[in-house]
Amino acid sequence: MKKTLVASLTILVLTQSSPLFADASNGKTIYLQRCAMCHGADLKGTGALARKSSPATPDLTTPTFKKRLNEYPGVIVSSIVLRPNGDLIPRTLRENGVKLAPYAWRIQDLRDIHQYMSGVILRNQ
Repeated sequence: MKKTLVASLTILVLTQSSPLFADASNGKTIYLQRCAMCHGADLKGTGALARKSSPATPDLTTPTFKKRLNEYPGVIVSSIVLRPNGDLIPRTLRENGVKLAPYAWRIQDLRDIHQYMSGVILRNQ
């Protein structure tokens, strides 16, 4: 029971995106290098490859995504790392000749991207 509680608290701390633990500047850098080609700098699914994937790249500024981002900080982890869509992201990049080097995601990077995206979404309301 104690180990489960400690593990749960550790996961909670690692996935929280508090300004105290996150660097939105680093999040912006990573986002622009690894995500903007599809999602666009504005997060609205306006990147150069946005319509080349099937399904099309989603708008990350919608109320639905904002709700998911606020209620489930792990959405960034599951979208980037776990890729519930299978091979969609790597396949879309490959099919369009984009050579994106593998990236060793750190928990801090995921916090930073979460913080950056949350800030962009708030500014666009």
